Amino acid sequence: MAKGKILVVDDEIYIVHILDFSLGMEGYEVLTALDGEQALERARAEHPDLIVLDIMMPKLDGYETCKLLKADPTTKDIPVILLSAKGRNVDQKVGFEVGANDYITKPFSPRKLVERINALLGQTSPHRMQA
Repeated sequence: MAKGKILVVDDEIYIVHILDFSLGMEGYEVLTALDGEQALERARAEHPDLIVLDIMMPKLDGYETCKLLKADPTTKDIPVILLSAKGRNVDQKVGFEVGANDYITKPFSPRKLVERINALLGQTSPHRMQA
């Protein structure tokens, strides 16, 4: 039985693969999308427990995607973690203003990201992953 469903949204396929593996090892079911439009469709159709969302993507960027997710009654309560190479304070401020629950900068530790996801979902790790 999966601990929950996580939607991973990033246009960099290697990041999607890293998170799919790390979250899968942690016991989560992983859904993926490669841009903001796909993310909105998957979130509305699949109702994930949490969304990990890149900011710099084609079609809809992560800020706009997060804003649309938080404005939609069917997805507004899904926690969103923004994952971005944009690490300036102003970028993080915008992320929280559009409704993100957390903001993690790239490069990132998959283990630390899993810990933040577990914390947001009130989960504990069944086994500690190595860094």
